[in-house]
Amino acid sequence: MMVDEMATCHVVRSGDTYKGKQELFYNVGISAETVGAKGIHMQVCTIPPKAKAKAHKHEAHETAIYALNGESGVWYGKQLEHHCIVKPGDFFYIPANMPHIPYNPSETEEVVVLIARTDPNDQESIVLLPELDGLHA
Repeated sequence: MMVDEMATCHVVRSGDTYKGKQELFYNVGISAETVGAKGIHMQVCTIPPKAKAKAHKHEAHETAIYALNGESGVWYGKQLEHHCIVKPGDFFYIPANMPHIPYNPSETEEVVVLIARTDPNDQESIVLLPELDGLHA
């Protein structure tokens, strides 16, 4: 495999935080926008106490999550009929096009996870699913 002569390595310093389409908080990370990534996206996501994402899916892209801090719940499935708990040290896989709602059940502790996705763009593949938002209040 040949090295792209125009490509270079990058350091992205953690710090800038923004709220994504699905109402979660993200630290700027590795993406097409920050380093010109072609096939991967990686960032840290924080879910505040008692917060919940909007129902959504990532169209045509897989997601891998590693839980760093706090315990989160995730509703997932076509009608969000499945549920699991993700604890620190757990890996969690979300297939492409899988509807899901992550949330933080804690009243005091934030959830922090490291996310990698096969979409190099930060928010482009996110499809909000408002018709599912009311299924789990």
